[in-house]
Amino acid sequence: MPAARAPLSAARWHFQHGPIDCVIGAEGPAAAEAHEAAWCRFATVLDELVAELALLRRPVQEAAGVRGVVARRMVQACAPHAAGFITPMAAVAGSVAQELIGCYRRPGITRAWVNNGGDIALHLAPGAAARVGLVSDLASIGLDADFTLQAHQGVRGVATSGWRGRSFSMGIADSVTVLARTAAMADAAATVLANAVDVDHPAIGRRPASALRDDTDLGDRLVTVQVPALPPSEVAKALAQGAARAQALAAQGLIEGALLVCQGQVKAVGTPLSAQQATARCARGPSLALEA
Repeated sequence: MPAARAPLSAARWHFQHGPIDCVIGAEGPAAAEAHEAAWCRFATVLDELVAELALLRRPVQEAAGVRGVVARRMVQACAPHAAGFITPMAAVAGSVAQELIGCYRRPGITRAWVNNGGDIALHLAPGAAARVGLVSDLASIGLDADFTLQAHQGVRGVATSGWRGRSFSMGIADSVTVLARTAAMADAAATVLANAVDVDHPAIGRRPASALRDDTDLGDRLVTVQVPALPPSEVAKALAQGAARAQALAAQGLIEGALLVCQGQVKAVGTPLSAQQATARCARGPSLALEA
């Protein structure tokens, strides 16, 4: 099917092509022009990725030969995490969002966002801000918590991963929300950190990724399919492991902050929202919503 688009309001559009599903918003007198530029670029992205899909599903160390702009960004975002298993596909949604947000970095745009299935790229002109809301259940319309990102903070990417998300996870986090300098960096780190929130417990259900999806980039690696209520001590152990990894990534400059949630417990690393604030309002773990 060809790429399709539909206006959601005067300032917001929905772009969809295969698995790429973006809600895009922009403010400023150049918004219409920027939306048109983004649409022209969007229509070409999926075909570019499909042309190099075989390489992009390989471990990142084996994917250095990709040629597309988005594909190279995926490799670049995942390369710092190559000590563990990771493929460039870990950063695909954020990398696409980052490619499109480039169309909005122009005079006449005060702020813009591209939300690609929950992985968000931001453009904030000097003095602009965006409020990011944390939602514990996508079926719910209420926010559990929120925080504001100011232009001067340098955060331009926000991503969430967890065992119940769109992609497979090897961990047990309900969600890991990451703030980073770019959407591609946030996407890759969210995948890594969600995998790191883990504990060995016999009640956790795991299956080979290849048994669940024949086109997976994870092969026969075990992914999480069921997480029953666990002893609080085991949850705390899993979150501590993930938080330690987040602190290491922050020290390397790969993330600006992370919020890790599992079964009502929360760990915060460098985020505008403290663990205490989040714990009071996040019952099962946040997903992302960007509020105007």
